[in-house]
Amino acid sequence: MQRLMMVGTLQGHRDWDTGLFACCSDCKTLLCTWFCLPCVLCDISKRMGECVCMPFCVPDGLLALRARMRTVGGIQGSICNDCLVLNCCGPCVVCQMRRELDAMGL
Repeated sequence: MQRLMMVGTLQGHRDWDTGLFACCSDCKTLLCTWFCLPCVLCDISKRMGECVCMPFCVPDGLLALRARMRTVGGIQGSICNDCLVLNCCGPCVVCQMRRELDAMGL
């Protein structure tokens, strides 16, 4: 018996719910990220179904979480773009990821 697999598009079907620099649209996340970045990283990791220590114990763990979030949410983008934005404006990326989890209901 042959099994059929359903695969979505590789590029996703939508954009992020909020822009990268929309930090002020969610002041609570902005302040939490600014004053306690490790707490927000643990929260994101836990909400994505990973160990809370994953961002700290896995090399480029936040990059892996962002790529997984794009895959789960059907968000357009690439690992190259993820790497670029993480290295240029990491705190903004963390805020965007947390807002996206809220929008996705996770």
